[in-house]
Amino acid sequence: MQGAGGNITMNKKSRLTPLFFVGPHLILFLVFILIPSIYGIYASFTKWNLIGDPTWIGLDNYKTILFNDNSTFHSQFFNGMKNTFIFVGATVPLMVAIPLTIAVALEHKDVRWKSFFQSIIYLPGLISISAAALIWSLIFNKQLGIVSNVFGSEAVWASTQPYAWIIIVVITIWGGIGGNMIIYRASINGVPKELYEAADIDGAGPLQKFKNITLPSIRFPLIYTLVMSTAGAFNVFGQPLMMTDGGPKQSTTVLMMYIRDLAFSHGESIAGMASAMAVLLGIVILIISAIQYYLMAKND
Repeated sequence: MQGAGGNITMNKKSRLTPLFFVGPHLILFLVFILIPSIYGIYASFTKWNLIGDPTWIGLDNYKTILFNDNSTFHSQFFNGMKNTFIFVGATVPLMVAIPLTIAVALEHKDVRWKSFFQSIIYLPGLISISAAALIWSLIFNKQLGIVSNVFGSEAVWASTQPYAWIIIVVITIWGGIGGNMIIYRASINGVPKELYEAADIDGAGPLQKFKNITLPSIRFPLIYTLVMSTAGAFNVFGQPLMMTDGGPKQSTTVLMMYIRDLAFSHGESIAGMASAMAVLLGIVILIISAIQYYLMAKND
């Protein structure tokens, strides 16, 4: 009997063991992601200033944002969304192509000190956005910067287009390519070497091996990095805020900056409207991510 009872106790412990590993993650997910997201969706249907109780107003916030041409919130949303799409279009292709190129180059047999170069490329991703913005602001500074004193540039980069967008894209690529490069290198290392050896026997060149072996073999890491890079780019905030402060005539003011200002500005908060903008942004991210996944997986 004691043996049977001991087995039952051990079985219960073995069933509970996974909960000790998964439980903390689930708690953090519920507290910091799921519950705030649900409440944010609810707040988007209310008029709320973060102080008093939310007042239910239904779809009024969404109607104002999407259809009221005379509303400031309408112009802010579409200007912010336009600038966000510019940022996504300028950075996401580079955030996929450049790390992939570097990863393939580092896998070449003649390249030495691969781990050293990988560490150097990954290092900027460990620097906070505020410190990175300070570094690059000094580089592009008109009086003190290398760009002006060494290369003779006369432009005020942070307040002149298209230079304002250029410095935002540069700091984003500089700090972001390392993570994707690590993923690509790990994926390429998992490709069977026999495939490349067979390609060499057949006389295939580097481009043919990349197109016919490497790309098909790392399709799912490519899908993952594309979707995650896109979602991250849509949520951009720190780079345009700290590098250009919205740019000339709000030309680099992305949607997240408007959302922050509406919810946490120095005046009265308009958290309900900000929540509605955030929900619309989330819907856009979901739709585009689903389309990306479908198009890439369809060709598998």
